[in-house]
Formats: sequence, C-alpha cells, structure tokens
Amino acid sequence: MNTRWDGTIRRVDTYLETGRLVLRRFTAGDAELLVELDSDADVMRYLTGEPTPRAEIEQKVLPEILAQYGTHPGLGTFAAHEKSSGRFVGWFGLQPTGEAGTVDVGYRLDRSAWGQGYATEGTRALIDLAFRELGMAKVVADTMAVNTKSRRVMVKAGLRFVRVFHVHFDDPLPGTEYGEVEYAIDRETWEAGARA
Repeated sequence: MNTRWDGTIRRVDTYLETGRLVLRRFTAGDAELLVELDSDADVMRYLTGEPTPRAEIEQKVLPEILAQYGTHPGLGTFAAHEKSSGRFVGWFGLQPTGEAGTVDVGYRLDRSAWGQGYATEGTRALIDLAFRELGMAKVVADTMAVNTKSRRVMVKAGLRFVRVFHVHFDDPLPGTEYGEVEYAIDRETWEAGARA
C-alpha cells in the first residue's frame, strides 16, 4: 500500500501517538485507504475471507466509522500511519461492548506492515489509553482460534486467554469449527503490570 500521510494532519485530528505510529481519525475522504486494505485476501482471511466491496466501504463501513466518533467519544476506529514515512499501515480501534466499562480492542494491518511489531505496539498503546485516560474497567479482544499470529499479539500486548466459544455462521470460514477465542485484561491486572 503506497498511500502516504503528508504530515499535515492537525494536532486535533491525532488520536494517539506511539514510538513509531500516529493514529488519527478517519475522514470522509479516506475510502480508498480502506478499499486497498480490505482488498487483500490475506488481510481478510480470518475476517470475511474475501475483499470488502467498494460500495460497502463507501456506503456502510466508512459512514459507520465516522458516526461512531460522535456517538462514543474517545472510542472508534483510527487510521494508523508510520511516523517515519507517513505510510498508511492500517487501523486500530477501541469499540464499545454491551458491558459497561468494557471496550474491545482490535486492528487490521496491511500485509506490508506485518512482522514489524506494529500490531503489538498499537494494541498495547490502546490498552494503556483505555485504562489511563478513558477510565475503563476491562479491555477484551477476540479472534478465530486458528489465528495464531493475532493470538500472539494479544498475549504480547498484555491480554490473557479467557475462553474458547463457538458462534454460528451461515457461511463459515475454514477453521471456524475450532471456535473463537477471547482474551482480556482488567484494570487491576493492568495496574499491577504498570507498577512492576
């Protein structure tokens, strides 16, 4: 993915910075970034198993991302750029759950950004933000049980295995029969790690 951030994002648009990443709010002009990201079959392997159609991104995915900034202040899906090059590498997000004080952390990275520690770096920063600034009680994450790379990221980011669970899908992906896995960390565990 060759899309670059030109460095002109206003400070107010920056959601979070890590050592190597800048996370910012998506804008109405960012559809192409999401189309490129979701067009890679490897990126979508454990999600839908196929590219997301452009029309769905333009008419549903991006509008929902933008609307969430207003309905859930402090939460949402944020475009991630490499600080050194400005290159768009994917997104990270903190999403509301049905449980008060609990958010779901997630990410989707371009294949060119895999294996560089970005997933762990961004996830860890969002977990810290959820507890330190947003006052959350718990952060959760889930993926397919067979998605071993994402499971490793969850552990490296400080999340702990909770359970395997099964969800019915009308059109299941290969590996669905092994279930989904949930990982989580609560405030007390995070605080203990922060003090260590």
